[in-house]
Amino acid sequence: MFKSKVESQKSKVRMLLVKFIAVSFVILAPCLFSPKANAQCAMCRAALETEGNKSKGEAVNDGIVYLMLIPYVLVGGIGYAVYRMNKKKK
Repeated sequence: MFKSKVESQKSKVRMLLVKFIAVSFVILAPCLFSPKANAQCAMCRAALETEGNKSKGEAVNDGIVYLMLIPYVLVGGIGYAVYRMNKKKK
């Protein structure tokens, strides 16, 4: 009937891992599975529309997405490092 401390800690770790995976999926799924977005600031769009060069507009869009992705990767890496440090302590 009574769980040992080891079993109790293992179940807590499993629950934390499940929660972490669920939250990660909820956060990353819209980013990974969303349709292509054509997001530009108003100044960039105005400058690119006057030239009529479509490839430059696509390059600017790709650059914006690339710059947006870097903070998410950094935060994820830091979160994983903290998780690994906490896991080693226990």
